[in-house]
Amino acid sequence: MTAPFFQYGMFGDETSLVVAFFIGIGFGFFLERAGFGSARKLVSQFYLNDLAVFKVMFTAIVTAMLGVTYLGWIGWLDLSLVYLVPTYLMPQMVGGLVLGVGFVVGGYCPGTSVAATATGRIDGLVYGLGIFAGMFTFAELFPWLKGFYQAGSGEATTIPGAFGIPYGIVVFAVVLMAVGGFYGAGLLEKKFAAAAGE
Repeated sequence: MTAPFFQYGMFGDETSLVVAFFIGIGFGFFLERAGFGSARKLVSQFYLNDLAVFKVMFTAIVTAMLGVTYLGWIGWLDLSLVYLVPTYLMPQMVGGLVLGVGFVVGGYCPGTSVAATATGRIDGLVYGLGIFAGMFTFAELFPWLKGFYQAGSGEATTIPGAFGIPYGIVVFAVVLMAVGGFYGAGLLEKKFAAAAGE
């Protein structure tokens, strides 16, 4: 059996939407269970006294990366068929900046705002409505923004491909970054929690 299943025609578009729906429900459930449906919990990372968001998300990235890597190496996943988002470097950097500012100001990212809304938090609902307003505005302005939106190569760029580094070396480096990041996050939490008198 070889994945990705959708690319190999094991199910169609309709089934993929059902699968995506249940994955989304599971993702939201675990976001809430981790406490990420609370803006207080999320913004604590910017005060450096609770870096749970950093730890959980970095753990998810490393776990997925190792899973994809090992499944590819043993032949259960065809990495050449895994979809990669096209790279438009400058527009994506601007988009990341806008998302980051919105996260700091509003206390949520898009996914966590949905989880917060599902559990009845009004601030999550307001944030979610702001996201839809932003999407509508962007869609209306797209004819004027299209040139910038598509500025760049449009090719899916990866670190191994861009710098000629073996894939395994990049994976190992990211794992080392995670270990160092978790250690550093623990030190920061202790320092800033102590400074706050906790």
